[in-house]
Amino acid sequence: MLTARFEEALVFATRLHAGQTRKGSDIPYVSHLLAVAATVLEQGGGEDEAIAALLHDAVEDQGGAKTRDEIARRFGSPVAAIVEACSDSDTVPKPPWRARKEAFIARLYQAPDSVRLVAAADKLHNARSILADYQVHGEALWDRFTATKEENFWYYRTLRDAFMAVGPRALAEALDRVVCELEERAGMSSTAG
Repeated sequence: MLTARFEEALVFATRLHAGQTRKGSDIPYVSHLLAVAATVLEQGGGEDEAIAALLHDAVEDQGGAKTRDEIARRFGSPVAAIVEACSDSDTVPKPPWRARKEAFIARLYQAPDSVRLVAAADKLHNARSILADYQVHGEALWDRFTATKEENFWYYRTLRDAFMAVGPRALAEALDRVVCELEERAGMSSTAG
């Protein structure tokens, strides 16, 4: 069962990301956090994982080490550890895109199950959002990203492969289906990128 800690985390996350929207849209960012938390809970995650899901982008996007310390103080070091492991950077400016993504993927192979659960839920929701946006915007979608279309495909294929190797299996399979559909719609072969 969820306790008042989850409610506090939801309020905290909503306030942290209050002025933020999803890339290239007017959708409040908190919608992504809620989707990731819902997926974590639906996949059997506990309260710590659900709280980490709500806060998984807080360190990376909303204050770095200071925010990580606040998360640890409010919600405990296990939650802060998951959030930190799900962050690919806590510095401004961020390191180069490809290096951050490669390092993040490499860490997944040794990450605890709780980290992989939150990370897979996050990446699955991101991929689903990209697919939905591609159906509306077509090729113009790729203009909203720092990385190229090919780099994005490399990233999601490599994430899929990592999650297929180490789990969680159900989310890895869901990510595979989304990536394959996006490849088909975008005319990308599975060996491109």
